[in-house]
Amino acid sequence: MRCNEKGIAIIKKFEGLKLEPYLCPAGIPTVGYGSVKAGKLNRKITEAEAEQFLKEDIEMCERGMKSLILNQVTDNQWSALVCLVFNIGLGNFASSTLLKHVNKNERAQAAEQFQRWVFSKGKVLPGLEKRREAEKQLFLSI
Repeated sequence: MRCNEKGIAIIKKFEGLKLEPYLCPAGIPTVGYGSVKAGKLNRKITEAEAEQFLKEDIEMCERGMKSLILNQVTDNQWSALVCLVFNIGLGNFASSTLLKHVNKNERAQAAEQFQRWVFSKGKVLPGLEKRREAEKQLFLSI
């Protein structure tokens, strides 16, 4: 399965495009559309590089998710989960209650779990609340 255009649009909208390395709210060196490759760079990147980093980062999320999601999900559910994993990391997703509900085929309960992932350094971030709502809506859509 591959992240669809709706999922990619959510990532791009909420990550934004920054061609110069910066620290995200969690203090992680970031560049492009939220790529952590900034830690290895000390330069401005091009839009083409940002697109390539995004593609590679999404593929990395998807590879890790394939072994964690144990049942069938829809294209939109997969894409919403890719957006979440892109932001919170595979390790956090692997131990999440959200994943447990996905694997029990408890879609409504899984959808409610998106809003638990709105904190950075113990504080609720309004941008994360909006992002999680967008991910949840994609997860619930057909």
